[in-house]
Amino acid sequence: MPKLQEYLPIIGESRLDQLFKIARPLEGRVVQNINSTAVGGGVAEILTRMIPLFRELGIDARWDVIRGNERFFAITKAMHNGLHGVPVELSASDFEFFVETGRANIEHVRPWGDIVFLHDPQPIALVEERGSDGRHWIWRCHIDFTAPQADIWEFLQGYIRRFDAAVFSAPAFSRPLPIRQVLIAPSIDPLSDKNRDLTESEISAVCNRFGLDRTRPIVSQISRFDFLKDPVGVIKAYKMAKKHVDCQLVLAGGGATDDPEGQKVLDEVRREAEGDSDIFVLFLPPASDLAINALQRASSVVLQKSLREGFGLTVAEALWKARPVIASAVGGIPLQITHKYSGILTHSIEGTAFWIKQLLNEPAYAAVLGQNGREHVRQNFLITRHIKDYILLFLSLERPGDVIEL
Repeated sequence: MPKLQEYLPIIGESRLDQLFKIARPLEGRVVQNINSTAVGGGVAEILTRMIPLFRELGIDARWDVIRGNERFFAITKAMHNGLHGVPVELSASDFEFFVETGRANIEHVRPWGDIVFLHDPQPIALVEERGSDGRHWIWRCHIDFTAPQADIWEFLQGYIRRFDAAVFSAPAFSRPLPIRQVLIAPSIDPLSDKNRDLTESEISAVCNRFGLDRTRPIVSQISRFDFLKDPVGVIKAYKMAKKHVDCQLVLAGGGATDDPEGQKVLDEVRREAEGDSDIFVLFLPPASDLAINALQRASSVVLQKSLREGFGLTVAEALWKARPVIASAVGGIPLQITHKYSGILTHSIEGTAFWIKQLLNEPAYAAVLGQNGREHVRQNFLITRHIKDYILLFLSLERPGDVIEL
């Protein structure tokens, strides 16, 4: 894992010094992160990179993962979809089982940090353990809350109200709540295997392994196989564009241990891709960061055609590699892309197809979009900024009223 000093050439000395300065009052304090999976998805990826950096700053960051059976994760997946605005049905017994599983996890993870930091709905019932011992509780939502299903939101807000603060990824996700709400965008780590610089030989080796032809344009979407990422819609957009411009399509991603729908979506994607040898559907195991990095860097255009999206870290990943990105104007994606300046925002399959054709036919313009996108990510969506925002939130709870000089 990289040390903070290794970020110096990217963020500059003043920003690095600032991190150590603001973290000093929190030295030795325990921040206990709790979520539902150690592998797969943006939350696990961020925590994997962030925990060691917090510790280097003197903050005792920990990470615990709750347990659940197949029914529990089917319920939480339905909640996830419902919060994204997709109609789902959950019974009273489903909500009851969700709470019972949360209570059963109290002994397993035992909330004990000075700051207890819960991520997403899965572990939210742990807040029932909150007492009057001075611990601070934060709930972090990584989901698109633009139009949550009413009954699920009504159920969850009974728990959210017990926290000191709720953290959302975009202004549109905020809700009427009696507690503090904080806007903190997620981030990528520019030094991780998924984002670090690669040599041309490394990129070519990955493309050769999967049978890709680097002499022809490659269009890709790198996301877990989830119907909210609309991989079938990606294939339809590619087929429309392919009538006008030669290209290959890569749909690559994996799954998460708390997502029971991944295999069903993958099967549907494979059916849609049948008969076209220029479509590459790649199910990647968890340790595939270098492959993902190489596939994005080999791409002429990167897509993120989500139907709903909490933030869409794959957009920031591709922009960091100076790739032109075409993405849906949903969730946190418009925070990352200014249309026609740092990428392209679309609203339909037809619009996505149109811009695939345009960018493949105008590589100079596509390159400008990619360079503008990279600088926007450098300024706003790197892990060091994310850590700074969290530290300032922790300080606001631990030392209310203190003036923090930046």
